[in-house]
Amino acid sequence: MRIRLGVWLIAALLGGCDQSAPVDKGFAGLGNQAAAFTPVVPGRVFGFPADHGPHDGFRIEWWYVTANLKDEQGREFGVQWTLFRSALTATSEQAGWGNQTLWLGHAAVTSASVHHAAERYARGGVGLAGVSLTPFNAWIDDWHLSSQATGADPLTELQLSARDKGFGYQLRLTSTKPWVLQGDKGFSQKSEQGQASYYYSQPFFQASGSLEIDGQRYQVSGHAWLDREWSSQPLTANQTGWDWFSLHLDSGEQVMLYRMRQKDGAPYLTGTWIDAQGQTQLLKAGDIRLTVKDSARVAGRSMPVTWSIQIPGKHLDIVISALNPNAWMNLRIPYWEGPVRLSGSHGGQGYLEMTGY
Repeated sequence: MRIRLGVWLIAALLGGCDQSAPVDKGFAGLGNQAAAFTPVVPGRVFGFPADHGPHDGFRIEWWYVTANLKDEQGREFGVQWTLFRSALTATSEQAGWGNQTLWLGHAAVTSASVHHAAERYARGGVGLAGVSLTPFNAWIDDWHLSSQATGADPLTELQLSARDKGFGYQLRLTSTKPWVLQGDKGFSQKSEQGQASYYYSQPFFQASGSLEIDGQRYQVSGHAWLDREWSSQPLTANQTGWDWFSLHLDSGEQVMLYRMRQKDGAPYLTGTWIDAQGQTQLLKAGDIRLTVKDSARVAGRSMPVTWSIQIPGKHLDIVISALNPNAWMNLRIPYWEGPVRLSGSHGGQGYLEMTGY
């Protein structure tokens, strides 16, 4: 589902001096009413490459990459790169410090024994962060997700880079597979009350390049997953956080699942089954059995780091476990995100994000 907390966080952190700002409701304020912004409704027709760029009128948006990688010795790593856009008003972008858009970047690397994470903040309109389409470039400071493609779709070949204290990476991402519309033709519902986002993915990227952890450099390759999502109010005030899974199966199929936890009532559970050619099937709560198998003490709280996932209609019965249970994003608003391993009916790798614990 790729709801990402950061966009709303910068509205609170950088825009906190605005006394008219609404009081947070739900996790990270994601349940705040957004009547002034453009609503998310079913039936939208997506258009590429235009939808790779920003969407005026919507309050929240992100460009999000995760990658499962190995070096030549078979050592496993995970990489995360995210750019969040948060609009303080529903007006169009403008140049200069009067711009009402805030930007946040998150970057992380994970190995079996080490996890590093960093964040960057910027105001829009002054060249410190943004997203352009011609050529495609999403950036904040010196962190970039930029097109290297020459064809009609600028996101078929990308260069991904970030660097901070203790880590850095440069990766090349390539794919010739189609974009995947999540949910119901890109309408991704988050609650029984109808909160939703527009959501599409490229789960078929092949990744290669180098990463550095604590001065040690590794040549790596593997799978990467890009999520694009935008909304104005994706959650209800009753929803306290989520558990999100993106899974690369060795069979060539992909699975996206999310569970929206609530203060009262059962979690909202849904997902998408993606076959090896990119065709999708919406998964509803009755299609999925998601169970916590084991937890670990992480950053002073109990985190579910081993899960059982069963999708009987697809003969999937797997256990996923964290490569590094301590993949805690110790940022301004913390959360857990890191690579996972798959065992059981299907092998593979993936990523897990957990918020609100």
